[in-house]
Amino acid sequence: MTRVAAIDCGTNSIRLLVADADPVTGELVEYARRMEIVRLGQGVDRTGRLAPEALERTFAACRDYAAVIAEHGAEKVRFVATSASRDAENRDDFVRGVLDILGVEPEVISGDQEAAFSFAGATKELTGRDDLAKPYLVVDIGGGSTEFVVGDDRVRAARSVDIGCVRMTERHLVRDGVVADPPPPEGADAIRADVAAALDLAEETVPLASAATLVGLAGTVTTVAAIALGLEEYDSEAIHHSRVSLEQVREITARLLASTHAERAAFGAMHPGRVDVIPSGALILQAVMERTGAREVVVSEHDILDGIAFSLA
Repeated sequence: MTRVAAIDCGTNSIRLLVADADPVTGELVEYARRMEIVRLGQGVDRTGRLAPEALERTFAACRDYAAVIAEHGAEKVRFVATSASRDAENRDDFVRGVLDILGVEPEVISGDQEAAFSFAGATKELTGRDDLAKPYLVVDIGGGSTEFVVGDDRVRAARSVDIGCVRMTERHLVRDGVVADPPPPEGADAIRADVAAALDLAEETVPLASAATLVGLAGTVTTVAAIALGLEEYDSEAIHHSRVSLEQVREITARLLASTHAERAAFGAMHPGRVDVIPSGALILQAVMERTGAREVVVSEHDILDGIAFSLA
């Protein structure tokens, strides 16, 4: 077992995992798992640049994470950056800041690499389960992009497309610099159209309907699961490997689209940083399930972070 620290910096959140990892058995002994909403991708879809205030929020989280890594004595550190930093003209500013704080250079990975890490993290512990048939379709709904990966014991096909809860919210639900409250029907329709087009692109590479089990990752999926379970507060153990039906997803998506910011914030398990973007994320999840014919989604708390940890070990 190797003590490792994995950091995943996406469009909406930055997350840390410090653990002892065995890549052969899939065993992971966890010491710290943290998440901060930093909204690194704020405005990137419109401006093509990382905003100064978004960079500072991210660097503040990195300073906190550096202390946690030092406390637990991680031998190896890997920092992976995804959609927002791939798209930004000034990503060199981001790279320099992270290097100064953590002593490692962030790897701005491709969508295919992101997909492979997500698949490994989500499926290593599923091996040998009789109740979950292969092949798996792993869907990672992020802030700026969504990854689709089909595989069994390894990845067979993968594709990343530029739909995510932050990107769709900023593109279709913002009016005069403010997120519409509640989301307007025409905005939801525009999101559905963008998602349908992105799914067409994904299907050029990934046979979405061929999978026997749909596995859903990241904050949108886990938040929808928390609502489906009726949790008063976020509970990772209850959420991990829970199953949410298509009917539940449709009902929750409709509720989120009809609700105001204050009503969504009142859900006990809702992270404050997800309140504005969860309707867009739920629309993506519903569209994926309807396109693939999945009657349920198996929710995983283990994802790209765990895949990065295994790669270090």
